[in-house]
Amino acid sequence: MPIEITDPADPRLADYVALTDVVLRRRAEPERGLYIAESQKVIRRALRAGHRPLSYLMARRWLDDLADLVADAEAEGIPVYFGEHDVIEQLTGFHLHRGALAAMQRPQLPDVESLLAGARRVVVLEDVVDHTNVGAIFRSAAALGVDAVLVTPRCADPLYRRSIRVSMGTVFQVPWTRIDPWPGGLDLLRAAGLTIVAMALTDDSVSLDQLEADPPDRVALVLGTEGDGLSHHTVGGAEVTVRIPMAGGVDSLNVAAASAVAMWALRSR
Repeated sequence: MPIEITDPADPRLADYVALTDVVLRRRAEPERGLYIAESQKVIRRALRAGHRPLSYLMARRWLDDLADLVADAEAEGIPVYFGEHDVIEQLTGFHLHRGALAAMQRPQLPDVESLLAGARRVVVLEDVVDHTNVGAIFRSAAALGVDAVLVTPRCADPLYRRSIRVSMGTVFQVPWTRIDPWPGGLDLLRAAGLTIVAMALTDDSVSLDQLEADPPDRVALVLGTEGDGLSHHTVGGAEVTVRIPMAGGVDSLNVAAASAVAMWALRSR
């Protein structure tokens, strides 16, 4: 039976405490092997991807809306907690307007080599630290046919709650893993037969229009952190440096917007 909670300090709910504290979640979730899925749509996508729930937490009215998940959880011995909105808000640190959360077991990430085998379009995120941008990039990657995403060690966690929500759950759909060390991992991309394309404003960069006219057969598109962009080492290690032609006195786009433009231009045909 679902378990009603009335005390936000209930120790059984430790996985859901202070979800707005980014630093704590980035440190704790990978070590404990869990992530938080938020909203019915995201939870269902995680389950379809084969991810295993450890527990559920939801507002009282969602017990009916998610009756099938509750029944499956009961059959598998997975606890389902529910309570009033004010108790849940005290516990998590935010208003749960999407109704439900699930603490999910983190899947084991594949190794880089296996992920790159046969991939024609790969996106690499170098130190992109904003979870919203990471989620938006994954959503574009899913929509525009990217085969894999690689994230560097200092990149924000694609399985952080905000990243998942912004991606609309497509982080479960696009194959991804961490590439470490970086930028030493550039050698792995070359060994896999990918042409490394760095997005950067340099004197020798080519227009995306030019690259789109005759794109490499297999591409690793590397995107840099907000503000500073790609490191000099990464730009120097790329075969091609590309820029998006701009107008209106604007020098660049937000990294998520730039990624979507470049993915569209370089999509497999």
